[in-house]
Amino acid sequence: MNGQIYDVLVIGGGINGAGIARDAAGRGLSVLLCEKDDLAQHTSSASTKLIHGGLRYLEYYEFGLVRKALQEREVLLRAAPHIIGPLRFVMPHDVAQRPQWLIRAGLFLYDHLAKRELLPGAETLNLERHPAGVPLKPGFKRGFAYSDGWVQDARLVVMNVQDAAERGALVMTRTECVFAQRERELWRCILREEGGATRTVLTRSVVNAAGPWVDSLLKNVIGRAATKSVRLVKGSHIIVRRLFDHDHAYIFQNPDKRIIFAIPYEQDFTLIGTTDIDYHGDPAKVCIDDEEVRYLCAMSNRYFAKEIGPADVVATFSGVRPLLDDESASAASVTRDYTLELDSTDGAPLLSVFGGKITTFRKLAEQAVDQLAKSLGVGAPAWTAEAPLPGGDLGADSFEAFLAVQQQRYPWLPEALLLRYARSYGSRVAVVIGSATRLTELGEEVLPGLFEAELRYLVDVEWARQPDDILWRRSKLKLHLPADAAEVLGRWLDEYAKHAAAPSSIEPSPLFEPRHVA
Repeated sequence: MNGQIYDVLVIGGGINGAGIARDAAGRGLSVLLCEKDDLAQHTSSASTKLIHGGLRYLEYYEFGLVRKALQEREVLLRAAPHIIGPLRFVMPHDVAQRPQWLIRAGLFLYDHLAKRELLPGAETLNLERHPAGVPLKPGFKRGFAYSDGWVQDARLVVMNVQDAAERGALVMTRTECVFAQRERELWRCILREEGGATRTVLTRSVVNAAGPWVDSLLKNVIGRAATKSVRLVKGSHIIVRRLFDHDHAYIFQNPDKRIIFAIPYEQDFTLIGTTDIDYHGDPAKVCIDDEEVRYLCAMSNRYFAKEIGPADVVATFSGVRPLLDDESASAASVTRDYTLELDSTDGAPLLSVFGGKITTFRKLAEQAVDQLAKSLGVGAPAWTAEAPLPGGDLGADSFEAFLAVQQQRYPWLPEALLLRYARSYGSRVAVVIGSATRLTELGEEVLPGLFEAELRYLVDVEWARQPDDILWRRSKLKLHLPADAAEVLGRWLDEYAKHAAAPSSIEPSPLFEPRHVA
């Protein structure tokens, strides 16, 4: 590509690849990120939408992982308060499951394994008096409450990639790495774009952050053997109409020793999940099956007075978690920790990522770039722990205070639309709105609440190309819009592509000056 030699080629546009690209670009390394589909199209947009320490991992004695995740929970809450926020969880006590003393001990440990400044601690609840007891069946009289966080998972990926691009990285979506060969101190790699065109790139190092495809990339593209492997585990979720009116979430214990979350979702819905099933198919074609739907409905019905069945499910999503294979007996007990494998014995470094969870992505990325920088002879220090993600510098004590300022600045925007803008773009709301001073100046309303100004931003700055990139990953508008929304938006995107450059690769955004860390 114009003869440039990159410092790092990152293969994979999920959360780990995005975090590594951001960290490396911020240390002054030249970075190329390629992703064969859309950003976060697979595992990273199919999470339970939580930033959490992993309370249940304490039962598997994963104290180091839980501590690391709890530390990162605080870091991420500060870095992206527009797309990450606090969430209070209620655990109704089922006398047939874990005893109360064990739960209290676990919650005490959860509160004290890492420094906690932003979230309240655990407490015991009288569910006959607490609002969280109202939707439950009468038998649940006592419970426990604790804190974790929610996240817009796909937007978290996009924010990391956006930051990487603004710091100098080149981002190529819908571009697959089909060949990589080490030639002494360089890698020669062939990238194939969606239309079939290929490009050869030279890079001083390669990062294999392909998630569910990490093993196959090593074997079939790079031609290397790995000492580690991933165990593919399917996690599925169902979405139903709202089952409760308050803003708490639930964590339910079940007879099979698994836990299920029920989370307030997109104002009008409840998200229920997840399952844990070993998966042996194509990760790109994963989907929920009827048995999983029945299982999640049954687990919900053990606790909620309002029972649900498959006919009540309005949407589903599934993802394949590439978990570090530790030979656990069950999929539910496989570790959520990660390992990094650096191969630099034969010349140019190759770093492969095995496992991980969305909460610990930043720490994983920091450790990955630490290893790469040492191999490449770069001395720039880690920097992401104190740096906000794009839109995260709200300039206020809280998201609510920031929103109040935006309401004064844009009184002409409908309240629900402004809230969605603020939650999606944070301090970059002004970039999306531009110079508009009335609703009509945002351009055509292509779909209810979806104006041209936002669509142009998503295409030009956030790599959106297809309807689901916008309706399901950059937002969850698909849940709220008519059945033909994707078709209508597809026509607009096709027309826009005719009149505007819609490249598969985007140079650093002209909207913002690149920032580098010394």
